Amino acid sequence: MNVPFDQLFTWLKDHKITEVECVVSDLTGIARGKIAPTNKFLHERGMRLPESVLLQTVTGDFVDDDIYYDLLDPADIDMVCKPVSDAVYVIPWAIEPTAIVIHDTFDKFGNPIELSPRNVLKKVLQLYTDKGWKPIVAPEMEFYLTQRCEDPDLPLKAPLGRSGRAESGRQSFSIDAANEFDPLFEDVYDWCELQGLDLDTLIHEDGPAQMEINFRHGDALDLADQITVFKRTLREAALKHNVTATFMAKPIGDEPGSAMHLHQSVVDIATGQPIFANADGSMSELFRQHIGGLQKYIPKVLPMFAPNVNSFRRFLPDTSAPVNVEWGEENRTVGLRVPTSGPESMRVENRLPGADANPYLAIAASLLCGYLGMVEKVEPSAAVEGRAYERRNLRLPITIEEALTQMEECPTVAEYLGSKFVRGYVAVKRAEHENFKRVISSWEREFLLLSV
Repeated sequence: MNVPFDQLFTWLKDHKITEVECVVSDLTGIARGKIAPTNKFLHERGMRLPESVLLQTVTGDFVDDDIYYDLLDPADIDMVCKPVSDAVYVIPWAIEPTAIVIHDTFDKFGNPIELSPRNVLKKVLQLYTDKGWKPIVAPEMEFYLTQRCEDPDLPLKAPLGRSGRAESGRQSFSIDAANEFDPLFEDVYDWCELQGLDLDTLIHEDGPAQMEINFRHGDALDLADQITVFKRTLREAALKHNVTATFMAKPIGDEPGSAMHLHQSVVDIATGQPIFANADGSMSELFRQHIGGLQKYIPKVLPMFAPNVNSFRRFLPDTSAPVNVEWGEENRTVGLRVPTSGPESMRVENRLPGADANPYLAIAASLLCGYLGMVEKVEPSAAVEGRAYERRNLRLPITIEEALTQMEECPTVAEYLGSKFVRGYVAVKRAEHENFKRVISSWEREFLLLSV
């Protein structure tokens, strides 16, 4: 909700807010910050956090010291975190009246922190603004509901619905299957309405208790904020109803993965008119170049769409998941789908990002690829008709290691996103992968223990 800072005092008092959660997003998408009494928050008008929290991994570890001290001040100084006036949300599930306020991060001289995911997205959006363009996005968030499970070695199971039974088989687009969790989703929609989140439709996806909630199209930065708040909101609603909600890209073996599909288009700031369609409704040259840029650069920024080793388990043929960056009209076997639409809503759907991706970074990467295509005038390949899974051109990196190497070695990505960000992001993801490699899986014990 839009709350100018000079009105924030009144807004917090009117809503009887007693605590404020001051948060920033780290590279993984985890909310880091402080919880402050409202009076203290209003007095300090912000907070300070160590910049090092942006180099923390999903396991709570940090990158190697040589990279850590090369990217950060050796004194481990604080960054200045300032409230974002239009990123203020109530927290309906809190016991005490509480609000979450997303913060932007700066150094002591007022320069944006280069490692901050929100700043990365703002940097990309400024590229569009400088050209007189404004991107419009519409995210689709897929996720699973599962039984609560305390043992990470055990596979996840579908939860019991209102009927007292768990789903069996595929229930894609089933109304009855979605209604099994009506009480939970009534809370989700009620809470999101109180928070001002622009939710649209609820869909039951292919997997057991796999759902999708779509957001209405709008401003890219605002929607990245909303997704950040929505993920937490959904998890809290699930816990209230004694189930778990997960945005893992591939939480259950032999079931479809979960994506964060991004529909993106661009309008001319001066006229408000879309630039992806010609007057006769056909695709504009800028639209074709936007697709060409996505094809050319997605392999170089894939870790921002697929940030974890688990993310790459989702990229399998015949599972409605992309294995390439081909494009086609009304084709769900390609990575870049162009839905049938009128000229005013001509857009491309990027099907690569996983639900586990940091929304700031996924949206930034997707928009950057399209931007580079337009400024470099990249021509796309021919549109694919029919099944695209067997096509081997325009293939993606197939492991997180290969993807990180491609991102690290692309000078264009470093030029536009900042070399410090690229080095920091790659280092965090490599540290996480090193941690993963220390774990012996059940597959190894089952098939190698007594056989090799």
